[in-house]
Amino acid sequence: MTGALVALVVLSAATVFGLVRRHRDGVLRATPAAGRARKDGDDHVGDTLPSEELRADELGAELGAKATLVQFSSAFCAPCRATRRVLGEVAEMVDGVAHVELDAEAHLELVRRLNVVRTPTVLVLDEAGRIVRRAAGAPRKADVIAALGAAIR
Repeated sequence: MTGALVALVVLSAATVFGLVRRHRDGVLRATPAAGRARKDGDDHVGDTLPSEELRADELGAELGAKATLVQFSSAFCAPCRATRRVLGEVAEMVDGVAHVELDAEAHLELVRRLNVVRTPTVLVLDEAGRIVRRAAGAPRKADVIAALGAAIR
């Protein structure tokens, strides 16, 4: 009886984890510091907090004039191929948007600095290279376009 109860609890926990992960997978969320105003007690109250910024030399490619889609991939990642296709199509559709794909294994310093824990991870950068949106997992094309709309304002 105890074994059956343990199996039921483990199965329930795995199901809940899977449903939560599926719900969050590929969702482009605003980065915590992107555009958030400083609070009382911080220097320069009313300014915005600095967000993580990436430069062209770190990416090994030029930033887009309006926005840049950065994709961290790995060699044996099946969702990375679909993400490459989606981001490439969006970059072709929207003027001033560049798509840069980075091999996570070859860019370990960036992976650690940006806390990339799985592939694909997609970052949306504004024209200055600031990270404004982030997704772990393969985002949908419509979500990428919507995130670009928010980043390009």
